[in-house]
Amino acid sequence: MTDIGAPGDGMSRRAFIAATGATGVGAVAGCSAPTSNTGSTSTTATAAAQDLPTTSPPEIVNVDEQDNQLTLSSVPAVHQAHPIETMGGPVELPQVWAWQADDRDPSVPGPIIRTTEGEDMEVTLDNTDGNHPHTVHFHGVRKTWENDGVPTTTGITVPPGEKHTYEIPANTPGTHVYHCHYQTHRHIDMGMYGIFRVDPEGYEPADREYFLTVKDWDSRINRQFAGEDVSYSPRDRDPDVFTINGKVAPRTLHPEDGSPLIVSEGDTVRVHIANNGYMSHPIHMHNHRFRRVAKDGGQVPEAAQHEMDITNIAPAERHTLEFEADADPGIYLMHCHKVSHAMNGDVYPGGMVGGIVYESAMDSDIFADLMEYAGYEG
Repeated sequence: MTDIGAPGDGMSRRAFIAATGATGVGAVAGCSAPTSNTGSTSTTATAAAQDLPTTSPPEIVNVDEQDNQLTLSSVPAVHQAHPIETMGGPVELPQVWAWQADDRDPSVPGPIIRTTEGEDMEVTLDNTDGNHPHTVHFHGVRKTWENDGVPTTTGITVPPGEKHTYEIPANTPGTHVYHCHYQTHRHIDMGMYGIFRVDPEGYEPADREYFLTVKDWDSRINRQFAGEDVSYSPRDRDPDVFTINGKVAPRTLHPEDGSPLIVSEGDTVRVHIANNGYMSHPIHMHNHRFRRVAKDGGQVPEAAQHEMDITNIAPAERHTLEFEADADPGIYLMHCHKVSHAMNGDVYPGGMVGGIVYESAMDSDIFADLMEYAGYEG
């Protein structure tokens, strides 16, 4: 059964449809629905000519459940950050290099790779059908030199037509990231990144647990690899697309393609946020006070925790936040507070804007409007 909401403990699609029911149309304060695009889109014809697949949302892959083995490959694909003409859309990256886990769909971000402290993973990078050399580098855990995934210091690169297996011990509990470390400045910007989660022994989950990845993009590199006549250099990188789990608002609120944090009153909610981009993002949560309980795989001592409503996440950092769903039940934003990052081109709001959605608010007119903007067809 399809889960609804961000990767983690969402709700089933059937439950979502039952919760929303037949909704009306209301006004969304501050939201407009123009039909102009951002300038980094209108590439559907190019994508169709290349006959590339379209990415899917990231899935959680529990490696413990598949004998501690995982195969990753890179798949050229089209990435639709927001495919319809609302709120500055459509927004599309005409070519990305999506991570594919085993026989699952390719996704950007890549799959959330989840394991348990004390386990050892065998991660095979399958580049037999690839067009570019790649590696995989896992942050956080301690591993042997040759398994670090850095070609210049290990001498190990996986060229097209070959495979290589990394041995990755799960010896540092917490939330980490992984990415390709070959020509890193380009390959991460092409989509080769994801979350790596190591649950500590005796891990006690919250009522709701979610995974979010924030990312800034300069779409010129994606357009260049798609064959467009554009000039790109990482030295003059100028991001124009800002995503949460690969989507921009309003698609971030799409219950299946996006990543809303769906909660019920009284829930304890745990959110793991990773920054796989190159800019810092101050993430602000409306109407809720959270505690930062972990950072970069390390627990924050209870004496050092305090209530806050914004946390600034630097490149490659991971913050785990916990809060109680104790606000007046409704719909609340969770967004980057750099206002230019909360836009689709010249259209506000958009970009790196997500939300906390109480189940009891799903049958409201205002939520119906958001679903219309997000392109949801229930």
